[in-house]
Amino acid sequence: MKEKPEQDNDLFRQALGDVVPLKQNDRIVPTPKPLRTKDTPLTSTFIADDLSDHGAGDIAATEYLSNGLNRMTLRKLRRGDWPPQDSLDLHGLTNVEARQLLVTFLHHATQGGLRCVNVIHGKGWRDEGRDGILKVNTRHWLTQHAQVLAFCEAPANAGGGGAVWALLKTKA
Repeated sequence: MKEKPEQDNDLFRQALGDVVPLKQNDRIVPTPKPLRTKDTPLTSTFIADDLSDHGAGDIAATEYLSNGLNRMTLRKLRRGDWPPQDSLDLHGLTNVEARQLLVTFLHHATQGGLRCVNVIHGKGWRDEGRDGILKVNTRHWLTQHAQVLAFCEAPANAGGGGAVWALLKTKA
């Protein structure tokens, strides 16, 4: 037998008993961890930039696995066994600015012992079915970086084709 809405309300009030609602000023509003953006300075020290744009091509790599690593590593990365611990957004930057910020970000991530990061580069658009320049170059730079073991496209809720999850070496 289905109860009436009035009976549901009465049962709910009885279940609450002596509960007193919090005053508005007593509430704690959680603040999310801010994601690193292009406006966030990472460092003032010099970090060598030895990444090249040469050979990037027109189509962005969807995944990368460093030599000697098992394909299972890529599978684990894709399914989130190593959730991203920090994020970098390269939207709106020039190629040179994006490369320098990426190098600095990866340096600080590895120095901080981070295992996985989310690099957002955007999808971009060029005619004739070619991927955006920043998307192509960012993924190309990641394949050259000594601290990057693997990367894969981020899931749809973390940027999809406009971002990659990069697995980094641990400090030994």
